Amino acid sequence: MTGLEYPSISPIIFSIGPIAVRWYSLAYLFGIIAAWFLVARNIKKYNLPMSKSALEDTVFYVTLGIILGGRLGYVLFYGTNIFWQHPLEILAVWHGGMSFHGGIIGVIIAVYLISRKYQYRFLAITDLAALYAPIGIFLGRLANFVNDELWGRITDVPWAVRFPNGGYLPRHPSQLYEAFLEGIVLFAVLNLLWQKKWVRQHTGFVSGLFLICYGSFRAFLEQFREPDAQLGFIFLNITMGQLLSLPFIILGIIVLFKSVDKNNIDNHY
Repeated sequence: MTGLEYPSISPIIFSIGPIAVRWYSLAYLFGIIAAWFLVARNIKKYNLPMSKSALEDTVFYVTLGIILGGRLGYVLFYGTNIFWQHPLEILAVWHGGMSFHGGIIGVIIAVYLISRKYQYRFLAITDLAALYAPIGIFLGRLANFVNDELWGRITDVPWAVRFPNGGYLPRHPSQLYEAFLEGIVLFAVLNLLWQKKWVRQHTGFVSGLFLICYGSFRAFLEQFREPDAQLGFIFLNITMGQLLSLPFIILGIIVLFKSVDKNNIDNHY
């Protein structure tokens, strides 16, 4: 049988009694801390009107948005009847099951609440969040690979991997495709553009581009990813991931066009 041997790595880094530290949890933690540090650096560099307490509140709200939005998104978009038969299972995030689309929605709601609380421009905050969200995506997809989950479709490409949970059949390592395109490439594109004063001054440009790029990359890479077993294809060869990406692309286009309006210039940059 062709295909590379899966580099078996325990999803648990270490455990102390009943407490286990997993790579997936660490991916979330490092992603949030890295984004926090880099946003704080931007605030200082450009002397942006966001206090330390406001940033701390933003990180807290966004973290809740990621976790609650990701979990509820999974339950609504990908869940099975077990969640309705056993509602407490919804809270059992340690059993796995998070939706990145749901996480984005959760972050948008969290940022909206922060913008209302501190009277900051909503899109100015989402721009800063969008710059560093790819770090979390990158780490999260690597964790998916380590967890032997969300693998790709069966293939005969030379770099196919035989995942134990995938029946030891040669499959696309789609988690690594997503880590590269949605993580590394998206991070590079957004942060290179951020160096341009014109981009920084047009509030919402980065947010809109993030939604367009993430939605497009995800829709493209879904062609290599095995559809969720409980859903399969929604219709024809369309997966739930592709279906959910379409509204993000449309919203991103709207935000991008509004951002380039000549009256939409932020002089803080």
